[in-house]
Amino acid sequence: MSNSPRIKKPDWLRIKLPSADEYSAMKMHLNKNKLHTICESGNCPNRATCWHSGTATFLILGNVCSRNCKFCDVKSGKPSEPDLKEPESVAEAVFQMNLKHCVITSVTRDDLADGGAEIWAETIKTVRRRNFGITIETLIPDFNGNANDITKVMDAKPDIISHNLETVKRLTPSIRSKASYATSLNVIKIIFDFGIRSKSGIMLGLGENENDIVETMHDLLNAGCEVLTLGQYLQPSRINIPVSEYIDPQQFEKYKQMALSLGFPVVESGPLVRSSFNSHLHLR
Repeated sequence: MSNSPRIKKPDWLRIKLPSADEYSAMKMHLNKNKLHTICESGNCPNRATCWHSGTATFLILGNVCSRNCKFCDVKSGKPSEPDLKEPESVAEAVFQMNLKHCVITSVTRDDLADGGAEIWAETIKTVRRRNFGITIETLIPDFNGNANDITKVMDAKPDIISHNLETVKRLTPSIRSKASYATSLNVIKIIFDFGIRSKSGIMLGLGENENDIVETMHDLLNAGCEVLTLGQYLQPSRINIPVSEYIDPQQFEKYKQMALSLGFPVVESGPLVRSSFNSHLHLR
């Protein structure tokens, strides 16, 4: 647990909470289908905006992660057995919500031989069968860098596959649990080489500097990353690593222009940007 005092949030980080009606409607769909969202499990600051538009990022393979990254608010511990009916439940929820585009993510399941890849693939396929014309973004864990498991997900042909680097190389060992900077870059390369639109993101305000960020941009480009997201890290609870610095919107814009000039086709950069922010606009 961190005992460091919290830095006061600046005005530009005031977060709108979802209305009671929007919250109730979303919870109805989720509870009916026994589903979780990263919106709630990860305490996302954009859930009011997303829920108002009727979208959510579905969290599959339970809501308990086998890892314990210092930035993340998802519960860590021993996950339960996978729900084999979950692919149908997600597909049905997408149908009930009349979504044209959906985002799916998962906790990391190091306890499973394939990291949950079979459930991942079946969820993508089932959502497509139930929802004609749907486009799908997947935000995947690293599957311990296992190319066969990643290929199972890619063979299901989501429209975008995202895997977040989360932070810069220098800070990775102290912030991410078990995850490797090099492994994550290789995941991006595997996705790009397969021919699916590749995407990654990092959080700012964890103690990185501009040189770190430029190095990360170059590394992601060399790995084949096509869509880059940059957002402000927000400490979700007192047990998580504290914010080192709040980056102002002008600096985020500077990083966006820098990334575009380096060659990224698509860049989302701003204090409240998260991985699924404007996801539907990132299709090829």
